Amino acid sequence: MFHRKASEKIRIVENDGKPVSNTKVHINQINHEFLFGCGAFETLPYTHGQAVHNGNGVPLPVGPDGKKYTEEELKAAYARLEDRMQKWLGLFNYGTLPFYWGGYEPEEGFPHTEQLMAAANFLKSKDVKVKGHPLCWHTGCAPWLLKYDNETILKKQIERIHRDVGNFKGVIDMWDVINEVVIMPVYDKYDNAITRICKELGQVGLVKKVFDAAQEINPDGIFLINDFNLSAKYEKLISDCLEAGVPIKAIGLQSHQHQGVWTLEKTEEILSRFEHFGLPIHFTENTIVAGPLVAPEITDLQDAHYNDDDATPEMEQKQAEALEKMYRNLFENHPLVTAITNWDFGDGAWLNAPSGVIRKDGSLKPSYKTLHHLIKEEWHTELDETTDSDGYILLEGYKGKYEISAGDKKVFFNLTKSSKNNSDSKQLLSYSCQMEACSLMLTKRR
Repeated sequence: MFHRKASEKIRIVENDGKPVSNTKVHINQINHEFLFGCGAFETLPYTHGQAVHNGNGVPLPVGPDGKKYTEEELKAAYARLEDRMQKWLGLFNYGTLPFYWGGYEPEEGFPHTEQLMAAANFLKSKDVKVKGHPLCWHTGCAPWLLKYDNETILKKQIERIHRDVGNFKGVIDMWDVINEVVIMPVYDKYDNAITRICKELGQVGLVKKVFDAAQEINPDGIFLINDFNLSAKYEKLISDCLEAGVPIKAIGLQSHQHQGVWTLEKTEEILSRFEHFGLPIHFTENTIVAGPLVAPEITDLQDAHYNDDDATPEMEQKQAEALEKMYRNLFENHPLVTAITNWDFGDGAWLNAPSGVIRKDGSLKPSYKTLHHLIKEEWHTELDETTDSDGYILLEGYKGKYEISAGDKKVFFNLTKSSKNNSDSKQLLSYSCQMEACSLMLTKRR
């Protein structure tokens, strides 16, 4: 797994520049560069719960669902939210927040910006990278758009992207710009504004307009195209878009496995058709269910539904084993895969499926424990080293953020790449880290 690891030579100095010589230091990885993600939708009721407490810390009589409750009921509800949120943060470093236009802006001109901003800022404060999902999609589209002609619909779609990418810049710099384009122009389940303009502009035409709009507002943003249809049609769409100059920064592959867990052969075949683009690949919506499979005759998973008692201990264990196999393969064998998002954190979310890593009552499933072992133990770097007479140590480990401590002093350091993989450099890169209480200063490379 050399592609997930790096090494750097680091010099640790005191505030006055004196090297921390011949000193034992503790090195602990506190975050991964790789994005181990999950849907973070429940951050919204959690941050709402924090917001509705008055200055004395007593909850106001409004619950996370907007309904009124007794004080005892509220305390219990927020305790459950707190417990779920801490378990979420104990596993993931990457969260997807919902920006479905119909739910985000149910009334034209009144988007739920404050609610989403509170959730995004909270996650960012916990060193979690945040992605918005999605900016353009035919499903979940705002119904009030239907009163406009196509020219106006497109204008409002571009304005929406400018507004939201601009408002959240610096907090959310990663977006699923457009979702499920492969079926967008032929989607006929119900009339919607985005299918209308996709039919008129064509797939590549619409993709280019929405990506250009996002790129214009945030040139440094990471913008994904995302789809569940992983056939040759999606591969050709990406190729045509790149040829047209669409600034796609990463490719999103949905992997909802409600109708059967992917075999290794299927995973490799899919990746072989998308890795050749040389772009980062995100498994944006991964689902493995601890329950019965959805019938093969159901062609739209939106039509599926699970019963409350569908999960069994045996199926929960199989879910954990399947997740481990998938994560191991993607993390250990595919350098271009840079993110995996487990779509549901808790059971009973989308389709009422038992697809989370915790149960409805908040208890941990085998899948949570399995992923925790991989991310926080097996793929984790923690060790003790002793600086040499000039204050140097050699840090080798998984790429990510580290805390280096000596006594009550600490510095933070990002291990991102190893110069030994750089053909024009024969020496390991050296950084000077100024050791203070909870601060870090990187000087010029030596």
